[in-house]
Amino acid sequence: MLKQYIPSLLYPSLFKRSIFFILSDILIIILSLYLSFLLRFEFVLKNEYRVLIVNALPFFLIIKLVIFSFFRLYRITWRFVGLNDLYNIVNAIVVSESLLIVLILTSQNYHLPGIPNEMFAGFPRSVFLIDGMLSFLLLAGLRISKRVSLEIILKKRSNKQGKRTIIVGAGNTGEMIIRDMAKQGYPDFYPVGLLDDDEKTIGTYIHGVRVLAKTDRLKAVLRKYKAEAVIIAIPSLNYKTLRRIYEDAKEAQINTIKIVPRIYDFQKPIVNTKDFEDIHIEDLIGRQAVEVNYDEIEIFLKNTCVLITGAGGSIGSEIAMQVCAFQPQKVILFDIDETDLHNMHLKLMRVFPQLKEKLFFVTGDIRDEGRIEEVFKTFRPQLVFHSAAYKHVPMMEYNPKEAVKVNMLGTYLLARSSIKYGIKKFILISTDKAVRPVSVMGATKRVAEYICTALNDVSSRDKKDNGKTEFISVRFGNVLGSRGSVLPLFMEQLKYGGPLTVTHKEMQRYFMTIPEAVSLVLQASVIGKAGDVLVLDMGEPVKIVELAEELIRIHGMKPYKDVNIEFIGLRPGEKLFEEILTAEEGTVASKHERIFIAKNSEKYSMEAIENILKEFDGAIKESLAVDGRRVRDLLKKYVRHFE
Repeated sequence: MLKQYIPSLLYPSLFKRSIFFILSDILIIILSLYLSFLLRFEFVLKNEYRVLIVNALPFFLIIKLVIFSFFRLYRITWRFVGLNDLYNIVNAIVVSESLLIVLILTSQNYHLPGIPNEMFAGFPRSVFLIDGMLSFLLLAGLRISKRVSLEIILKKRSNKQGKRTIIVGAGNTGEMIIRDMAKQGYPDFYPVGLLDDDEKTIGTYIHGVRVLAKTDRLKAVLRKYKAEAVIIAIPSLNYKTLRRIYEDAKEAQINTIKIVPRIYDFQKPIVNTKDFEDIHIEDLIGRQAVEVNYDEIEIFLKNTCVLITGAGGSIGSEIAMQVCAFQPQKVILFDIDETDLHNMHLKLMRVFPQLKEKLFFVTGDIRDEGRIEEVFKTFRPQLVFHSAAYKHVPMMEYNPKEAVKVNMLGTYLLARSSIKYGIKKFILISTDKAVRPVSVMGATKRVAEYICTALNDVSSRDKKDNGKTEFISVRFGNVLGSRGSVLPLFMEQLKYGGPLTVTHKEMQRYFMTIPEAVSLVLQASVIGKAGDVLVLDMGEPVKIVELAEELIRIHGMKPYKDVNIEFIGLRPGEKLFEEILTAEEGTVASKHERIFIAKNSEKYSMEAIENILKEFDGAIKESLAVDGRRVRDLLKKYVRHFE
């Protein structure tokens, strides 16, 4: 019978831990007070002082236990005790000792109820200081003992079974990595050194691991210390530095090269060795250093109900991930693809389990006016990120009517409902292909911008009880790794030995990784004012042929020798160079160095927009041809430069 209860008795819980610490603290308080008198009187205690100890002990116990409880010393998880917990212990001791000083010294001069004046007569004041220091040492020592045992004692006894690892980056992330390795007991990685470009850190130690040299010494350090793995712990590295580190590690024949994933939950910035990722190709080709003001973004998103359309797509899903990091009130993820939504549900539940009751996954089509009405009426969002769109250029050349239905008519329905339900801000995710458009996709996205500009003017003019809805559009270029983009195509071709197909030798595009682009979108959403068309600086344009060559080299092969590159000619709707910062409109700077405001001279009134959309709707219904010639003619009529 007893055997059945032993496992449950031994199983740790908050209640059992609290009882353990309370009983331990009672012993510590008794021991500390007694030792304080012994130290004060050089280990010779007269009877009068023994009496003082007995008289004072109940007050020491009651006051200290109450104050310790107030400062939550019984809720500390002792395996993960940190500086903040030690700070709480100091505060608890200072407050409790101060109260005891006031009580005992006051009772000597004034009559306190239940405490005779002579009860504490002759109580030595220095005992309070000695008792405070001893209490801190004993309380902190007990609470840190488990962590010391796990991270230092067991470390020395461990068989170092993990791979010998060099960590690149001796900042906060590097420190968290070493700490987590110690907690796990080094099953996968064992740190033998760190590298960092900050000269002040070289020669110092982090949790017993030495900072050996700068990052450019990686190859030599790997060979000297017989390392088997490299972990990159600098999240802000640009792709050139990251590629150099990657190539140096490969030259040193290191096969395990990991990188710390982007920390999405800023409230719990924890690094776990189980979450390390392999370096993605897009990181080696397009990762850029992007700085945004997280405080501004948090103010913008915190306690806000956010609707994200196209939430299962490449951009929409990343918007959802980053929005969830800023403590939103609710997030509604809207997408036509239930599989994508299901995958997002699994991912968000893993990364943000605390938001379980705040995330809503809604299937639907932005062309369905009734469904949009249901969503707005049910959830009453305050902010809309509209990323749902048909985006593949050649495919939309063959399906222009569908591009109009989604990119134009769908945007209009969503934007109109946003005004009706008093949305504070509507952010249209646009594209560089809307500038001097030569494709159906680009032209329809340009009309979507016109719709937002026109509705913004209407909202400003006719604002009622619901208030004004601000409409802004954010344009950016190609994101690496998105579905249907050039990089997944190249990777698929490379898997089968090539050739890699490039449309033209001079084809250029702006590239950025998805997380970086979305970070700038969030910053632009904060900066943008009503009616703005914001343009993201995507860095320097990259020749597609050079990207293909780099990709082949990264995989340890030689372009044109091991893997060929073929030029197949421009596809329908493509142009050689995508213009973001263009003379068509010109741009002015914003308060962020990588976000610009387009001088949007071309615009339509709301009446004109409604008439235009009626024309398109009629053309779609009247035309039975798949090629949608009538739709093309209307795009040429209303979108400047589109031919």
